[in-house]
Amino acid sequence: MATARSPLGLFETDSLIGEEDRAIRDTVHRFVQEKIRPELAEWYESGSIPARELARELGELGVLGMHLEGYGCAGTSATAYGLACLELEAGDSGLRSLVSVQGSLAMYAIHRWGSEEQKQEWLPRMAAGDAIGCFGLTEPDFGSNPAGMRTRATRAGGDWVLNGNKMWITNGSVADVAVVWAQTDDKVRGFLVPAGTPGFSAPDIKKKLSLRASVTSELVLDDVRLPGSAMLPEARGLSGPLSCLNEARYGIVFGAIGAARDCLETAIAYAREREIFDRKLASYQLTQAKLADMALELGKGMLLALHLGRLKDAGLLQPEQVSLGKLNNVREAIAIARECRTILAAAGITLEYPVMRHANNLESVLTYEGTSEVHQLVIGQALTGHAAFR
Repeated sequence: MATARSPLGLFETDSLIGEEDRAIRDTVHRFVQEKIRPELAEWYESGSIPARELARELGELGVLGMHLEGYGCAGTSATAYGLACLELEAGDSGLRSLVSVQGSLAMYAIHRWGSEEQKQEWLPRMAAGDAIGCFGLTEPDFGSNPAGMRTRATRAGGDWVLNGNKMWITNGSVADVAVVWAQTDDKVRGFLVPAGTPGFSAPDIKKKLSLRASVTSELVLDDVRLPGSAMLPEARGLSGPLSCLNEARYGIVFGAIGAARDCLETAIAYAREREIFDRKLASYQLTQAKLADMALELGKGMLLALHLGRLKDAGLLQPEQVSLGKLNNVREAIAIARECRTILAAAGITLEYPVMRHANNLESVLTYEGTSEVHQLVIGQALTGHAAFR
């Protein structure tokens, strides 16, 4: 029997990654394998995670806001951040979501659009995992069309008063601060809403079939009064929240590859051990054809992710290129997860193996932070010069 190679080993993708970035990736890989993977089935089945404990451990690991500069953040390359997202999502999409929302949405919003006082108050604690953030943009009736949001902030002397609802908010009920976007008389503006502010609540969303190892909440704002200093001073209009989403989508480009890799490695290991009709399942042509096709798509997705990472590190990455990555890599990852489940057959539906868990999680990843249809239209606009969103 020939020596088996890993799926990404066929593409020699490690040769495209610098030594420092590989070291960061390997550190996150070990953390997931040793600390997270043994707990995932139980967290997923119970629909709960020790979010605060996890945040502190992830802060010690240095992955919270790792690609940001200063304020206790590691200031790594964009490629290193992407590889960290890959390893986190190889564990579970919910784990990567916790890190993405903390670093690429909440922390990035403060880092990019906040005042110096806001940065000093929140970023060091968030980088350490001592404070958790969430990001309130999506509403019950407005996801792909954030311009239609109904949440409104009105002036009341020197204060602001916020009213509205946000939906599907990762980290919501455990967050110490929510970055909330609202309509004002001066376009869409962002506000920092500390937990415990009167009129603000974050009830959890229950009975999920996806992202069960993740905190998902609604945000309710009922005459929430904030001081003028709570507004993010540099963000005016939808460019503020959309810039944050672009940061998080970039992490998904890598993260989806992590979930797909974990499914494929699981299926290969299972097929090499499982016997059917007195032969290893891996020795059948149909099985090998499935594995070959999946390895091909996984490798192509990884090469795309690394290319986008290099563009981002060079300051050249454009939003439509992030859409290319998210559309392709999430679409292929969910197809790989489903195909791997067929190789595991009945065993594939249990939490003894991660495949169905990944497949269910990827159903959420497919639609959050831009549905596949929205990303198709972003790419279509880039190709034709015509916007077709309406």
